[in-house]
Amino acid sequence: MKHLIIYAHPDQQSLNGYLKQVVVEHLTNNGNEVKVRDLYQLDFNPVLSSQDIAGQRVGKVDEDVKTEQNYIAWADCITFIHPIWWTGLPAILKGYVDRVFSYGFAYRYEQGVQKGLLEGKQAIIINTHGKSHAEYSDMGMDKALSLTSDKGIYTYCGLAVKQHFFFDKADRVDVKTIKHWTEQITSKMK
Repeated sequence: MKHLIIYAHPDQQSLNGYLKQVVVEHLTNNGNEVKVRDLYQLDFNPVLSSQDIAGQRVGKVDEDVKTEQNYIAWADCITFIHPIWWTGLPAILKGYVDRVFSYGFAYRYEQGVQKGLLEGKQAIIINTHGKSHAEYSDMGMDKALSLTSDKGIYTYCGLAVKQHFFFDKADRVDVKTIKHWTEQITSKMK
């Protein structure tokens, strides 16, 4: 399979950086083609401009956006690796979605009905967050995160969400837990 990893964390030495490396090594060792788009290393511009919006309406996008769309078009499976910050995507990734998952590329409307254009592609999401699963569940945040990202972004655009990992208490994780998370990831990814 062709796997695209979209990575959004500024620190390569972070837990997210480690998980990215686990995914890359596992997929490569299993004969997959793997490409990584590290949004911070790319210095991706996350700001959706009025020029972007005007261009999207007529099917024109900036070259940096077209490059990312080509990577997405290439992929069979897209893995998003990022922390949950302020109960959502890091700003750089939110801006990536705003600019790259544009009208006419990732979705469109046909006779007033929304249609995802990335059908046939899978998505895997790997998130880390500081709160415990119990805290997120008590607040309803676990359901909110799944609704806003899985349904509100990924399935809206036609992606089939194969797996969404929520790794909790990531700011105080121990080696045993990281090993368990690594096993979870590698057992679910082919």
